[in-house]
Amino acid sequence: MAARGRPRGFDRDAALRRAMLMFWERGYEATSVGDLTEAMGVKPPSLYAAFGSKERLFREAVALYEREEGAVTHRALLEAPTARAAIEEMLRDNAVAYTDPASPPGCMVVLAAINCSPGNEHVERLLAEDRRQTVESLRRRIEQGIADGDVDQGVDVARLAEFCASVLFGLSVRSRDGASCDELMGVVDLALVAWDGLARAGRRPAADPLSSSSS
Repeated sequence: MAARGRPRGFDRDAALRRAMLMFWERGYEATSVGDLTEAMGVKPPSLYAAFGSKERLFREAVALYEREEGAVTHRALLEAPTARAAIEEMLRDNAVAYTDPASPPGCMVVLAAINCSPGNEHVERLLAEDRRQTVESLRRRIEQGIADGDVDQGVDVARLAEFCASVLFGLSVRSRDGASCDELMGVVDLALVAWDGLARAGRRPAADPLSSSSS
């Protein structure tokens, strides 16, 4: 028997996916319960029976986004053979994903809750924490690169992780502004040039044998 308030044949997973797309496209505050019920094909009692509230629905939508769309970043950081390859794959794959016409532009975690009004700061903090976790994942991957020998020992890990995250999040904003995939790839190209300098930041030039012998 269907739960109270839910229509017969209610597909919770499909409804959640449609809600995710709505939040992704419009953001948390600009998406009303009416927008959600229309997109999900349900009445308000069905939404509340299935998800409890708009905020709880949003939290589930964010979790779904992370499992599916966020897998691009997680896979790159876990599977690429070097830190540089991981950063390049993460940036390029996300540039493609952010500009895919089959889905809203940009990243839901970056765009769906910015400058929330009083009363919704906790929603803003939810995504801020999600982004902080991305920075932490980048930091761990750079530390692994140091341990593996493909990133210099003297690199400022925290600053390099912040740089990579800022490029990633910036790609999301620019895609929402209408930047093309080619334009975003140009940004990635420059970011990798910066990486090649920053990841060698701790390397000291070899001592000059002539100067050492004359001392």
